Amino acid sequence: MTDGTKRTNILAGLKVSIVLKQDQRTGKLTEGIVRDILTKSATHPHGIKVSLENGLVGRVKTIHV
Repeated sequence: MTDGTKRTNILAGLKVSIVLKQDQRTGKLTEGIVRDILTKSATHPHGIKVSLENGLVGRVKTIHV
């Protein structure tokens, strides 16, 4: 598993675990396939923000390989 704080690690079509805005306190992870990368900067300390194919938006915590 790769860390989701670097934009270069994330591509559309990858399976990832994200934390949704409402789950940030609990750290509950949601799995899905990346549709779009929303963060423009190269890195983000809390994870790159993405939207999944199912429409959910959150920050990438882990990338499944």
